[in-house]
Amino acid sequence: MTKNLQTGISTSGITRRSMLKTTAAAALIGAVKAAFPSGAFAAGAGPEVKGVKLGFIALTDSAPLIIAKEKGFFDKHGLPETDVAKQASWGATRDNLVLGGAANGIDGAHILSPLPYLMHTGKVTQNNKPVPMAILARLNLDSQGISVAKEYADTGVQLDSSKLKAAFEKKKAEGKEIKAAMTFPGGTHDLWIRYWLAAGGIDPNKDVSTIVVPPPQMVANMKVGNMDVFCVGEPWNEQLVNQGIGFTAATTGELWKGHPEKALGLRADWIEQNPNAAKALLMAVMEAQQWCESMDNKAEMADILGKRQWFNVPTKDVLGRLKGDINYGNGRDVKATDLYMKFWKDGASYPFKSHDTWFMTENIRWGNLPASTDVKALVNQVNREDIWREAAKDLGVAAADIPASSSRGKETFFDGKVFDPENPSAYLDSLSIKAVS
Repeated sequence: MTKNLQTGISTSGITRRSMLKTTAAAALIGAVKAAFPSGAFAAGAGPEVKGVKLGFIALTDSAPLIIAKEKGFFDKHGLPETDVAKQASWGATRDNLVLGGAANGIDGAHILSPLPYLMHTGKVTQNNKPVPMAILARLNLDSQGISVAKEYADTGVQLDSSKLKAAFEKKKAEGKEIKAAMTFPGGTHDLWIRYWLAAGGIDPNKDVSTIVVPPPQMVANMKVGNMDVFCVGEPWNEQLVNQGIGFTAATTGELWKGHPEKALGLRADWIEQNPNAAKALLMAVMEAQQWCESMDNKAEMADILGKRQWFNVPTKDVLGRLKGDINYGNGRDVKATDLYMKFWKDGASYPFKSHDTWFMTENIRWGNLPASTDVKALVNQVNREDIWREAAKDLGVAAADIPASSSRGKETFFDGKVFDPENPSAYLDSLSIKAVS
């Protein structure tokens, strides 16, 4: 059972009423789209508004939004009043998106890729009320981490989590609880740590207690013994190692090379009311992603992110893994790996529908979405890769950087499991540990 350690809302399953509401929300989106067809993007000379209210969490993968602000890309594309505001947690991000910018909330955010879907279905909102959402881009690939408390150093645990089984069983026999921390139920970090544990024969629903901790609070909580393992993005895994509190068992790129991570998510009604501004916003973020991708910019980027108004951390906590230099904190210290965060390379910015299909399938796996969910229809409602393609065309993105298909095809994980987006049920059937029958 997941315990929420941040102020949050019930994480109970989707009710029949909420599914009906989701259907109604989809109908509403369809009506709004009819009023604002895709051709509306070309109708105006520029953005309908001068800015957009965006949220971010202090994680390295929020860099495209921060760089777009710091380097003037929002200004360049006609959105000089864009605000990029720090959020305390993913729960706060959700709550502010529910409010919307007009009600002193936010219109969009750097966000966990599954979260817009969970909001769209009403899974994680007050009274299970759906909030129509859209994903316009992926912000990055790879470079999250699974970190373990120092007390488990002697287990030698790395990619194979089964090395923790005996230690966990011993601790539980002593009457102590095993806590695995992630950042939001059903979010990417929740899915990575569950996949890693389950692949090693540790059932995340039975053998450990999952707890929710906001990313910037992970290191402090492990320092005082509030969790045994956690999964979070950078710079927090690197900070943990730099402070000698724990070690990184594996980076998520080792679980699934080139995996999707955060997204640029916006309220669907804001996009439909401001189609030109939505495309301008996306173009600014895409240019920032290209800037972030250059190795020549990594040092400056780390300095910017480390500033008080952004992450408020030492530059060294950001820079190492940003370049692919990974000190795992357990005697492994490797340089110039290809496990660094990708912001543009390898189609990092394009929101593949096949990836969102995996996120939804994993949420079905762990009981966050009903097995009856029409995944394809849901992905088609939320994923707006069509807007990404329009923005890429207007930005003059090279044809080689624009994927030919909305599917990246079959994906293979470190344990040999294969996900075919055309047959998600076969993937689910192949998994031995899961909540869904």
